[in-house]
Order: sequence, then C-alpha cells, then structure tokens
Amino acid sequence: MAGPVTAAGRGPIRCRWRPRRDGPSDARPAPARRAAPRATARGSSSSPPLLHAAFNSLIAAASAAAIAVVLATPMAYVMARQRTLLARAASGWVVVSQAFPFVLVIIPLFLVLKNLRLIDSVPGLVMVYVVWALPFALWMLVGYVRAVPAELEEAAALDGAGRLRTLVSVTAPLLAPGIVATGLFAFVTAWNEFFFALVLLKSPEKQTLPVVLTHFIGTEGVADLGPLAAAAFLATLPSLAVFALVQRRITGGMLAGAVKS
Repeated sequence: MAGPVTAAGRGPIRCRWRPRRDGPSDARPAPARRAAPRATARGSSSSPPLLHAAFNSLIAAASAAAIAVVLATPMAYVMARQRTLLARAASGWVVVSQAFPFVLVIIPLFLVLKNLRLIDSVPGLVMVYVVWALPFALWMLVGYVRAVPAELEEAAALDGAGRLRTLVSVTAPLLAPGIVATGLFAFVTAWNEFFFALVLLKSPEKQTLPVVLTHFIGTEGVADLGPLAAAAFLATLPSLAVFALVQRRITGGMLAGAVKS
C-alpha cells in the first residue's frame, strides 16, 4: 500500500509499506576458526619420553663413534705409511664418499638392513652410523698419523717390535689427541643425525632424540615453542659436556693434524 502524504510547507511525501519477513536471513554466519592441533612429546601416547629417547641416542652415538675409531685407526695407519695403489684407491674412496647425499644411499642401506633383519633396531642404526662416519674418521686420522715422526717407528722396529706392536705401543699414544677429536666429531654427528633414524626406526620406544623433537610440531606445522625450545636445549647439553671434558685433547689433536711433514 502506497499513497501521497502532504505536510505543511512541504511537497508530497511518498512512503511504501513492506511486509516483515519472518524467514531466515540470507546472511550466513562466518565459520568458527578452528584452533590448530598441538602435539607434545610428553602427552602423546605414540612418542617415548625424552629421557628414553636421549638414552637411545647416547647408545647409538657412543657405539658408532667407538667402533668407527677402532676401525679407522689401523686403516689410517696403513694409508699414511704405505704408498701403494690400494692406499691411493682408499684415499680416493674417502673423498668420493663424502659427495654422496643421504637420499642416494638410503634405499640400498634399507634393503641391506632388511635382509639382515636389522630394520627398526638400534644395532642396525649403529651399523649405518659407523659406515657413514668411517670415511670422515679416516680422513682425519690420516693427517694425524702423518704428523707422527716415522723415526720413532723405525727405532721401535730396530728394537724388534712388529707393525702391530709399533702401532699399539708407539703410534697410538701419540695419536691420542687425534683419536679423541675424531671420536668426538663422530659422536656429535651421530647424536644430531635425523634422516637415517627417521627412516629406519618405526617403533616409538626405539626412536632417537632428534626424531622425538619433531613431535612438538603439530599436524598443521604449528610448533609448541616453549617445550620444543626446552627440549632442544637439553639435547645440546651432552655435546657441550663432552666438549668441556676433552677440550685440551681436542685442541692438541687439531694442531697435530694441521701440519703434515
């Protein structure tokens, strides 16, 4: 219904009456913003405690460093003292092996460990760490062996000592700073390693500390920064403690391998 309405001193005013709609409005409410899920290693049932993960990392890193140093010391001695074709080939293998990325070797390593039934086991992870740390340990120890004067070994040979006795009684004590430095670098490398542990370990109770730290990141990439920062700080304490304990030997080992005669 519409009609003219007049007012004093004004022209006609037209108005229109519209019926009220009782139906729902066309405007739709904005959807509620869903909070991103947060994951914590402490509260998740699929992740081990941090101390247990740190213990797994300690066992794997210490075992790998010890085995790598024990295997690399006599090999480095032979490579440094023997000028044969085999020693040169081994030196070339050390250099070439450092150029291979992790992704290129993970499939062969996975197949080998699967045939040996060492998948999802700490000994299998230790084997991988030893293979990966051995070229670097050889490269470091060869420089330390060459820094030891050959005259000392010749004097031991004149006294009737064989190669093995010379290595154990004469060369090894002089290589102690280099051995400690090499073992420490191998330990830190294995302690911080993430990719091999992520692929080879599936059971939560066998996971290492770097893998467990990723549990503080939610499914949408939102990190629980407080616990993550605290756990990451605790993860650096063992390396700092070991560095503080063997600082003098590390310095001596670096200086011993810096100059080659």
